[in-house]
Amino acid sequence: MSGVDTRAQRGSLAYRQISLALFLAGFATFSLLYCVQPLLPAFAQDFGVSPAESSLALSLSTGFLAVAILGAGAVSEVLGRRGLMFASMCAAACLNIVAALVPDWHALLAARALEGLLLGGVPAVAMAYLAEEMHPKGLGLAMGLYVSGTAFGGMIGRVGMGLLTEWASWRVALGTVGVIGLLAALGFIALLPPSRHFVRRPGFDAGHHLRAWSRHLSHPGLPLLFCIGFLMMGAFVTVYNYVGFRLMAAPYGLSQAAISLVFTAYLFGIVASSTAGALADSLGRSPVMTAGIVIAALGLALTLSHSLWAVIAGIVALTIGFFIAHAVASGWVGRLAQGHKGHAASLYLLAYYLGSSVMGSAGGWFWAEGGWPAVVAFAGALFALAFVIARRLRAW
Repeated sequence: MSGVDTRAQRGSLAYRQISLALFLAGFATFSLLYCVQPLLPAFAQDFGVSPAESSLALSLSTGFLAVAILGAGAVSEVLGRRGLMFASMCAAACLNIVAALVPDWHALLAARALEGLLLGGVPAVAMAYLAEEMHPKGLGLAMGLYVSGTAFGGMIGRVGMGLLTEWASWRVALGTVGVIGLLAALGFIALLPPSRHFVRRPGFDAGHHLRAWSRHLSHPGLPLLFCIGFLMMGAFVTVYNYVGFRLMAAPYGLSQAAISLVFTAYLFGIVASSTAGALADSLGRSPVMTAGIVIAALGLALTLSHSLWAVIAGIVALTIGFFIAHAVASGWVGRLAQGHKGHAASLYLLAYYLGSSVMGSAGGWFWAEGGWPAVVAFAGALFALAFVIARRLRAW
């Protein structure tokens, strides 16, 4: 019957299946991508590299993923959303197992770089799938649940790696995360319904994709959201990259397992992202996102304390604020994009992961030159810029 909106309505079986499948996609992507983050001190010790160089195990993955996202969004217009996400998840999980087995530092970096390249087939396509298949009234919550999956994956990858490394070795831990990623991919393909509102484009037309990207970049609001993603992710990853080095040193002297437990702060991010999506649907996106940035900045400032519990509380607040801002920005991109939503999502995530790659490695210079206060100053400047940009988004 013409005129009937067949997109998945909040509360329906299709809505629940899609939400759970995309939760698994977010879980697999972020557990695979960020499982090396708590291992940076171990890499620095085992391979004899500096803290900044050890961060390449993560920065190369996120950098290649950022580049691949543009191509993945375009390829999904031809091949379809569902199959591309599944293939990307499986291949990346296998490469994580390869990274656990290779004997030297440069081979590990090569495996991680290729893993990031292949993971590019998930994030932008997932956002586009949600924007196409979910009814607008439930899109904020669905996007929040997807971001919750990324938070849960990030937490399990980080905490699990630390605990398994203490119990066995980082190689066993890395391989285990790869196996879990494969299982998540199987659950994803079993749950996710085929696209109903995706229109496949025959052949590859480079001009079409360039015009779509250009149209989004000329939009007065979308580039501001892209900047928010770059700045927030850059600050967030910088803090998480180097907090392990700080907590291993005096006066804390924490073990690898104890440091990994700090990453349980992601549990608060899981709740915050799903709650933020629902609040944005009812209260408006701008005030919720601005509040998230402020909370993250306050948490960052709290990590300057010499008290371990204050540092942990600061990381929790930073995590909550980051996931609030990211969940709102992700859903907002889908709402502002007029057509070609996959291209808009790919531009947002290009900025998001470039922030992780570039700023995450740049933070190593601040750590080496000025210690934790310099890292906080660097991340704080990024949050301040994000706040100024968020205020300009009020009109949208």
